[in-house]
Parts: sequence; C-alpha cells; structure tokens
Amino acid sequence: MRNDRPPLFRGMLAPIIGILALLLLWHLVCSLGHISPYVLPSPQKVGQTFLKMARSGEILRDVLVSFRRVIRGFGIAFLLAFLLAVFRIAVPVSERFTAAFIQFFRSVPPISLIPLLILWCGIGEQTKTIIIILAAFFPMYLAIVKGFTSYDPKLLEMARVFSCSPLRLFLRVVLPSAVPDILLGMRTSLGYAWRAIIGAEMVAASTGLGHMILFAQQMSRTDKVIVGILVIGIAGSVNDWLLGCLIRRLAGRRAAHGWD
Repeated sequence: MRNDRPPLFRGMLAPIIGILALLLLWHLVCSLGHISPYVLPSPQKVGQTFLKMARSGEILRDVLVSFRRVIRGFGIAFLLAFLLAVFRIAVPVSERFTAAFIQFFRSVPPISLIPLLILWCGIGEQTKTIIIILAAFFPMYLAIVKGFTSYDPKLLEMARVFSCSPLRLFLRVVLPSAVPDILLGMRTSLGYAWRAIIGAEMVAASTGLGHMILFAQQMSRTDKVIVGILVIGIAGSVNDWLLGCLIRRLAGRRAAHGWD
C-alpha cells in the first residue's frame, strides 16, 4: 500500500506521538494528587509560566545571552583544534610530547576548573568562554586528527606521483577526506559546549539560562526550573538540527554516521 504522506510529516509523526504520550503521563501523575505541586507542577502550570516568561522577554534574553557565549567559545575551540591538528599532522613527532597532556586534560571536567578560573579571571565573560573552549576542544581535536589520518593512501601516492606540493596535497587530498569527521566532531562538541555553559552560568553568571534555573530554584519556583530545562533542550536541539542540515548540505552521504 502506497504511503502518500510527505517524508517530513512521516519523520515528525513519531516524535510528536512520543511528546504527547509523555505530556499525558505527566498530567496523569499530577492529577492523582500523590505528588505535591511544589515538587512537580502540572503541564498546564509549566505552560502558563512559559507563556508568561516568553511574553515578558525573559526567556529570549537569556537564550540569546547563552547562545552568544556558546558561539564565541565554540568558534575559538574549533580554530584551536583545527590548527593544533594541522600541526600534529605536519609534525608527527609532536604526538609523543602532547598525547599525555591531551589525555590528562580531556579527563578533567571543565566545570571542576570554575573555582580556579574565578580566582584567575573573576566571574566575567572570560571565565565562561574558557569553560566552553575546554569542553568543546577535545572532541573536536580528536575528530579532526582522525579525519586527517583516515585518507586513502592510494590517493596520497597518486598525488606524490604528480609532484604535488605539501600544501596542495593537504588541500586536495587530506582535507576533503577529513570533512565528514570534522563536521561530526563539530556536532558532538556543540552539545558539550551547551552543557558546559549551563554549568558555568549556574556558578559564575548573573544572566543566561543556567543563572535563570539557579535563581528559580532559590526562589522555590519549580515551574520556572522546568521551563528553563525545557528551553535548554529546545535551544540545544535547534542548534544541533541546524548544524546537521549544514553537514548534510556540505558533505552529503559522506557524513552519514548513523546520526540524523
């Protein structure tokens, strides 16, 4: 039997059903009266709070603040990761000296460095930018290095036969083959960047989504806390979707890693 529904509709149907089922379960749990509204407010209450905060501009203001911080830190992290990966490929012996440092700092949660960064840099934008850079750098760096070392050796041999310069070799052989891994590393790192900024804003900020959630908790506004969590999820999902569209446009099937 032929399915005449558009592919976009078919792709959205299952997530919509899942969301509606979750909302229904949430409503039923709250309707039973066994859980205090202070602990778990109803979907209606959370929805009313969301609309009120949206009309006042509170949500948009905090989303834009967090978004600017994420983009700034993510951009710097990508630039550093790309340049250091190029250096790693151009000077292979450098891996012996940097591998231990990379592994050590990759294992240290960026949030644990916030007290030290506050002592060094205060609670300004610099601290939050460094936290995002540390969170986004390592997944991106490792993905770029993997991409740079996964080229087809036959293509490299063919390029050398035609006496290609090292720069031309990199631009025509190594870099194109690394594009899928680079884009995948960017997509992974963007998620880490969002997680890091929310944690940093809870500790060292007076604006942003993380601060909004912490302030709501201090005011015992569980509905606002849930609104903040939902907004973070929506903002991160939209960012991931936009980057995914860019990946499919630039790399097409080559970037298919089972993550759509």
